[in-house]
Amino acid sequence: MFHFFKRGLAKTTEAIKEIVPKKQSKLDKEIIEELLLESDMSYDLVETVINGLPKKVNRIQLYNSLISLFIYEPREYTKATNKPFVEMVIGVNGAGKTTTIAKLANRYKSEGKSVMLGAGDTFRAAAIEQLTKWADIVGVPIISTKHGHDPSAVVYDTILSAKSKGIDHVIIDTAGRLHNHTNLSNELQKMVRVANKAYEGAPHRKLLILDGTQGSSSINQAKQFDEIVGIDGVIITKLDGTAKGGSLFTIASELKLPIFFVGVGEKKDDLIEFNPKNYINTILDEVFL
Repeated sequence: MFHFFKRGLAKTTEAIKEIVPKKQSKLDKEIIEELLLESDMSYDLVETVINGLPKKVNRIQLYNSLISLFIYEPREYTKATNKPFVEMVIGVNGAGKTTTIAKLANRYKSEGKSVMLGAGDTFRAAAIEQLTKWADIVGVPIISTKHGHDPSAVVYDTILSAKSKGIDHVIIDTAGRLHNHTNLSNELQKMVRVANKAYEGAPHRKLLILDGTQGSSSINQAKQFDEIVGIDGVIITKLDGTAKGGSLFTIASELKLPIFFVGVGEKKDDLIEFNPKNYINTILDEVFL
């Protein structure tokens, strides 16, 4: 786990090491402020972290201040309790929804569970093609329709098909146009209603995909999606491609939603379960003895 976090946070830790090139037993408060800002933690949150810390800060003191930012109600990425267990994956285009869906499907399949995908992003023709290609790679069935057709019909058909075939997990893609488009809001809300009509209680989990390279700037986007359909948790993608690893503190603190996974590559196995303690320790390992 630490190996994967170290790889995923490589660019972040490289930037931090430019500020603290040599590990120390204690760091000046001003240095901590600089390295947290450099990693894309928001200014207000940095002030919260360093407030009350002594002028010279040891590892335990900084760890305790950072871990307190993960103040959401602790929720693990629980095992499915319904069959099929329906998840709806939400996020703007380019955030990595399609790849993340494939990674989740691969994870479930590796656990011995059956999976079915629903190509609910009918607005973008390439989305259907990409998800179909990933379904072939992972080796799971997919329900799709033609470009421009009603995405809610895909939701309904996917869930009914999964129910009839005894599938364990259903993962449904959604359109990813800009979050402030009224038509997208209406479409997502309809998809949620139709899912519940097909199977009462579905979708059982709504996952928001956030692009890690966008850093803290993705928070307003996340809040709007949460207002539209209610988000249960977050998956951060492309963490390996950015020095903005500190933004995860801001995301967790601002949204008060659990970060379930982080993506650290393009392969189907490059999805790791997020653990705040491991995340913080990976960063602190670079600056403290």
